[in-house]
Amino acid sequence: MTTAVTADSLVSRAADLDAADPLRHCRERFLLPEGTTYLDGNSLGALPAAVPDAMRDAVHRQWGTGLIGSWFGGDAEWWGLPERLGDRVGALLGAAPGQTVVGDSTSVQIFNTLTAAARLRPNRRLLLTDAGHFPTDAYLADSVGEMLGLEVRRVPAAQLREALEADGDRTAVVAFPAVDFATGERWDMPGLTAAAHAAGALVVWDLCHAAGALELQLDAWDVDFAVGCTYKYLSGGPGAPAFAYAARAHHAMMRQPLTGWTGHADPFAMRGTYEGAAGIGRARIGTPTVLSMLALEAAIGAFDGVDLATLRAQSLSLTGFFIECCDALLGGRGFEIVTPREPERRGSQVTLRHPDAVKLVPAAAERGVVGDKREPDLLRYGFNALYNTHADAVRAATTLAELT
Repeated sequence: MTTAVTADSLVSRAADLDAADPLRHCRERFLLPEGTTYLDGNSLGALPAAVPDAMRDAVHRQWGTGLIGSWFGGDAEWWGLPERLGDRVGALLGAAPGQTVVGDSTSVQIFNTLTAAARLRPNRRLLLTDAGHFPTDAYLADSVGEMLGLEVRRVPAAQLREALEADGDRTAVVAFPAVDFATGERWDMPGLTAAAHAAGALVVWDLCHAAGALELQLDAWDVDFAVGCTYKYLSGGPGAPAFAYAARAHHAMMRQPLTGWTGHADPFAMRGTYEGAAGIGRARIGTPTVLSMLALEAAIGAFDGVDLATLRAQSLSLTGFFIECCDALLGGRGFEIVTPREPERRGSQVTLRHPDAVKLVPAAAERGVVGDKREPDLLRYGFNALYNTHADAVRAATTLAELT
């Protein structure tokens, strides 16, 4: 005899799961409003507890007292932030030191990295990119294609291998997301990277919905380039700078279109012609955005001592449990689960479809359950395993049931 799943039984199960959560001690590393279930960390991560004090120190001591001396002196050493932070982010990406740099926006980093990758395959005229890519990635692929005279072809990720089999000898670059921003579906990064390399192409991965949420192995997977933001699962704050990863094998030959002064081999010589710095330093572009970088530096401390395999396992537990809650509580109410149910095929969000999504998301927020929407009919719920709980999952599904 099957026991009916009720809201009460789900609440009880959630309590047991949360009590056994190996990352439960990490919740105290974040400042969340009391009474709020925050499931929009896939758009803007919650505030890490270390950031306010770090910002006060940055403004009052490092800037206010150290003044210009903080660029190179004392314990601040602002000039080294892009590489210093790059190595800390890189450690969360499975990247050895000296291959990741932080600075500028995601859009700028995508443009620079995509162009650099295409220039490494000058005799190939095709750029393959995801048909469902985030708009910025799509727009920039078109811009790079126009600038370099490339054909840009949009291909669903599930059909990429077929496209490479048909036109691999013409393909210069493959540009795809690790996780689909709308559906939360995770793509096979190592497998697709290998397929692109077999065709002689290079790959640029967008890690915006993967960094800080998945166990990544960029070096082991032989990834060429990757770009991502730091304000989602890394909780760097609104407008936090992006990162760019370039495999060491490409450093000497990569040529970027935006050759800013901080990426020069000798930036303070003020020479009239550009000579790229050795190593990942040439991926630097503009003057470091110091305050936002210091906020990110404090935020990344929330990952100290966190095993990424454990993080991923807990993420899958949270998203899988939320799917169970939706199955049990939202049946017959017009909801469809869009995100794949198979653990290996999803990132750290669950997307639902409902004809009233545009109204339901703000209505749930008024009741303290914050998610987001993608018009016309998608509701997205992002789970950060460092601070979200199984109780959050029950509350979110219960709230949607009450609203429908």
